[in-house]
Amino acid sequence: METFSTKKSSLAALALGAIGVVYGDIGTSPLYTVQVIFSESTGVPLNQPNILGAISSIFWLLMFVVTFKYVLLVLRAHNKGEGGVMALLSLAVSSLRPQDKRSTVLLLLGVLGAALFYGDSVLTPAISVLSAVEGLQVASPTLAAQVLPISIGILIGLFWVQRHGTHAVGRFFGPVVISWFLALACIGVWQISQAPEVLQAIHPQYAWQFLQSRGAGVFIAIGAILLAVTGAEALYADMGHFGRPAIQLAWLGLVFPCLILNYLGQGALLLHHPEAVNNPFYLSFPEPLLIPAVILATLATIIASQAVISGAFSMTRQAIQLGFLPRMRIIHTSASESGQIYMPSVNWALLIAVIIVCLAFQSSSALASAYGIAVTGTMLITTILMFIVMCKRWQFPLWLAGLLTAVLASVDGILLSSASMKFMQGGWFPVALSVVLILFMTTWKKGRFSLLNGIAQSDPKLLPFIESLAHCALPRVQRTAVYMVSNLETVPQALLHNLKHNQVLHQHNLFVNVTFEEVPFMSAEERVRVTRLAEGFWQIQLRYGFMQHPDIPQALRSVALDGKTLDPFTNSYFLSREIIVPDVGGAMPRWRDQLFSVMSRNASSAVEFFNIPANSVIELGSRVQL
Repeated sequence: METFSTKKSSLAALALGAIGVVYGDIGTSPLYTVQVIFSESTGVPLNQPNILGAISSIFWLLMFVVTFKYVLLVLRAHNKGEGGVMALLSLAVSSLRPQDKRSTVLLLLGVLGAALFYGDSVLTPAISVLSAVEGLQVASPTLAAQVLPISIGILIGLFWVQRHGTHAVGRFFGPVVISWFLALACIGVWQISQAPEVLQAIHPQYAWQFLQSRGAGVFIAIGAILLAVTGAEALYADMGHFGRPAIQLAWLGLVFPCLILNYLGQGALLLHHPEAVNNPFYLSFPEPLLIPAVILATLATIIASQAVISGAFSMTRQAIQLGFLPRMRIIHTSASESGQIYMPSVNWALLIAVIIVCLAFQSSSALASAYGIAVTGTMLITTILMFIVMCKRWQFPLWLAGLLTAVLASVDGILLSSASMKFMQGGWFPVALSVVLILFMTTWKKGRFSLLNGIAQSDPKLLPFIESLAHCALPRVQRTAVYMVSNLETVPQALLHNLKHNQVLHQHNLFVNVTFEEVPFMSAEERVRVTRLAEGFWQIQLRYGFMQHPDIPQALRSVALDGKTLDPFTNSYFLSREIIVPDVGGAMPRWRDQLFSVMSRNASSAVEFFNIPANSVIELGSRVQL
């Protein structure tokens, strides 16, 4: 089974990798969080009680949301070692009875969570790189006009190198991010030593007094504070790559202490130098270290962006395999790591969206208004799905699961409400993007379902058709024909066309069906199921997990027909594939029919998606059964 194993990697090595990949996003939050809290948009006065209260709020939010919710609770909800919204969705749905109506609601929540994740994938590279490069204008105000062009140039370079894969860069992720966190801690300790009274902020009373004193403006203040926990979902989404122990060790042993020291250090700086409020992060550094800090911050934010871009590739593959998106071209960039993939269409779509966002918002502080809704919406969806898992999977008493969910959902709801206060200042962007993506995903799901139903009703039934061929006088060709089908009960169009135009049958005719289960991985032993239908005809069912990429020729190597195994790479054979019919028979409004048609025409072929050698394919069909 293709699961993550710690046999060959020590816990320390895994923790190093987790620091480099998992914590890049949340680790760069100190660049802008404190600055946004005391910006003009929040209206928080800069005085000692507010400084201590803001830092105290950050401390306890990190403690509750990240440490308690994610590190100690949510990471326990793994689906055969995998995490993330889609893995949690499949875990929750599989816990319910097949006819349970709640499954539909959970599926919609999962789609919404995936859509919000894409919004995060657009906003994270933009805000991270912009906030890092903005350090140049602190070092030299004359460089302010160059911040946006330099940021866009870095982003173009970042997306350009995606086609080469992350395996080469990945070796440097851990050391660079460790250097980043150690720099955060060191500069924080230095500032704390000059204003040790800031350590009072650890007491929760300062957070309570700060939030209580905000009155009606408390939601605006919380909307800024929540920037400190952006990236918390990455702890869960990347669990399959490093395992729960490594992620927990990295957070508790390095990341959390370093972040707290830096936030305390920024608070200490503001206590003695309130004029540093324009950029408390960079102004924490002595002037000789400012340029090195900008360089290190830029590297850290590029790494943070890399992690979320790779996550978008993985999320898209899972959505395709669960039937919510059409097939797209997938390129594996590593011979040893199956999770390292590159999807050109997703990559360039993200780049265009990120550049548009940079040009529209201009600065990291403006982007912060748009950032919160995507993050907090995903957090709330995770909490709702966790309730099902706690009740059905873990068998928690209903009162305990309800109590935990109520507390977690209350905090998530407050955070989401606070982020929504800035809807008109930019929060509309992830909402609008999510609506568009949900429209695409639900259209594809429903259109695909309607199309398959139409095919099942109109095409001839397979078994009677095969029986009628048993006594026909058609010549048999000493080759193997492989028909990719989604419905094993009807005759594939390619077979009908082969009989009509070539007037021959092949010695071996395989009807291959590929399905993706609601688990991350399927073992090789569980994958292949062969059923002999008649002389020369077989049904082959191939089952994969939603985290796996199907390799049809490789799977067929294990199939034995008449005592002989197939070798798709040396024996002569062909695969026929079919082209999709865009009309789904009026099952949807006309405009959705048209959208489904466009998506269908742009879906990748079976050759690209199923790893089929292109020179072995003969097209004979008139539609693809997806």
